[in-house]
Amino acid sequence: MIRHFLVATGTLMFALPLIAQDPSVTVASKENVKYSPYPEQEFPNQVFFGDTHLHTSFSTDAGMSGTTIDPDGAYRFAKGEKMTSNTGLPVRLGRPYDFLVVSDHSENLGLPVAIAEKNKSLMANDWGRGMAELFAEGTQDSARAAIDRYQTVLNALEDPLTDTDFGKASWERIIAASEKHNVPGSFTAFIGFEWSPAPSGSNLHRVVIFRDGGDKARQVYPISAYDTTDPERVWDWMEAYEKSTGGRILAIPHNGNLSNGLMFDDVTLTDKNPLDKTYALRRMKWEPLYEVTQTKGDGEAHPALSLTDEFADFETWDVGSFGPAPKTPDMLPREYAREAYKRGLAYDAKIGANPFKFGMVGSTDSHTGLSTTQEDNFFGKVAPLEPTADPIRFDEPVIGRLSKNGNKIYARQANAAGIAAVWARENTREALWDAMSRKEVYATTGTRLKVRVFAGADFKGSDLNRSDFAKHGYENGVPMGGDLKANGKAPSLLVRAIRDADGANLDRVQIIKGWLDAEGKTHERIYDVAVSGDRSIGDDGRCKTAVGNSVNVEQATYTNEIGAPFLQAYWSDPDFNASERAFYYVRVLEIPTPRWTTYDAKVFGIDLPDDVPASIQERAYTSPIWYTPN
Repeated sequence: MIRHFLVATGTLMFALPLIAQDPSVTVASKENVKYSPYPEQEFPNQVFFGDTHLHTSFSTDAGMSGTTIDPDGAYRFAKGEKMTSNTGLPVRLGRPYDFLVVSDHSENLGLPVAIAEKNKSLMANDWGRGMAELFAEGTQDSARAAIDRYQTVLNALEDPLTDTDFGKASWERIIAASEKHNVPGSFTAFIGFEWSPAPSGSNLHRVVIFRDGGDKARQVYPISAYDTTDPERVWDWMEAYEKSTGGRILAIPHNGNLSNGLMFDDVTLTDKNPLDKTYALRRMKWEPLYEVTQTKGDGEAHPALSLTDEFADFETWDVGSFGPAPKTPDMLPREYAREAYKRGLAYDAKIGANPFKFGMVGSTDSHTGLSTTQEDNFFGKVAPLEPTADPIRFDEPVIGRLSKNGNKIYARQANAAGIAAVWARENTREALWDAMSRKEVYATTGTRLKVRVFAGADFKGSDLNRSDFAKHGYENGVPMGGDLKANGKAPSLLVRAIRDADGANLDRVQIIKGWLDAEGKTHERIYDVAVSGDRSIGDDGRCKTAVGNSVNVEQATYTNEIGAPFLQAYWSDPDFNASERAFYYVRVLEIPTPRWTTYDAKVFGIDLPDDVPASIQERAYTSPIWYTPN
């Protein structure tokens, strides 16, 4: 019998059948009807923002410089909690992150904490006890002396603390903090560490990120520069981890601009052998991503390498070095991402594999335990450089403090950057890590603008306006980080970009193309594919008119009266040659906004430095899409 319930509309009442309560009555006339399109969808439909590179008091250089925030505090801050900074200031993120990797240096992991806690095994070690006594003096000079003493043994790669056990205890505490704060579906706390070699002052650091939880991660102890300074030996360690635990792991190199030409070198580090196919395949298996922008400078492009790119000179660090030797021009081609992408095409043609086929992310490399990338909320690279009216905030050398070769980089030249953006289906360790592994990620210099890219052979301009834009993109093309199939047709790209909801409008969307010609020479070209306002794009694919600048330097404000909140573009490669290897990535520029130094000058009533810009054009770089001929 069909039950009924009464529905009143105005003064009338109707008896309607309550069919859902009778199992003998079907809701639809056909048993195989599927109304909801979502139960079977699996493609990424959300972008998540976070930091893959943050140091806490467990990193020796951070803890000895005054950082007191530990991994637990770092996660609480990233989740949106109001905190007290290392120098006693109230601080909070404008919006919480979706994920965080606490990546403390593996070299003598937790040494500052062990000193503070008077760890028994540390105090029983002569060198360790001497460090504790020096640090306990509590003066700036004694702290620097302790750091210099530590740097001496690190440079010599002679660990004086091999007989101590505080490192393993520190690793367990880091894992415990990650497990505590990991909330699948809400916030992802990755387990990770940083391997930090600097042979002859050349930065070859890598952040290592586990897909797994503590049950697998605690079965190993992080590899350190004391064990090896060669990335290939780190890959061996990673491979052994996966074989012994059944887990998954990847590494993210960073700071090619401080590698003295070694990050994307033509030969292997130790044996100086030319790169071969085995090397290329191993590197891209274990290092699918590259941290292209962070506090220590931007590494997408360099003005000396990209002469036709007026936006290439962005937060450039090209003189600093951890070692005594100054930077030389011949190092630059082996330090910047775009040039590495071009050279990778040549390697692919020569050896049958591309060693530089990486995706791009941004992160902070902050050593304060506070991941702050907003220009009006930048808490410095290290604890002594947190917000203050003291000239140290601008004038302290961050790199090359003792240099006699003019290769110093000062605090005012540091970036408030960057962020890793990940396209995934859900906010879990597994989903985010898998997206990183397949390179469906992009970098921003600190804001949370959204970028979506698909490339294919049969897209049309009308596809931009489809209600099923993403579904159509995945079914008929590839996303950022993907590979185009060679079918002889010119690639077409669909791009959508949306400003940070609480941020600045967009200036333009650009496609960066690199290719390898028949003679083995590499090239690059920039195409403006969408611009804001009534500006136009010329026949050469470039917009020659700047967006303008609404920044009020004295008040440290800007307005969105210029630019656009949303830009999209359909673009088909007008110069496509089916026989040439190529890559395409998207760069999105925001309108100018006040740089963090401008905010500082306003807040503290101090003079603005004259050797850094008052405004900044924040931006995003997507992972490339590669085309390879049959």
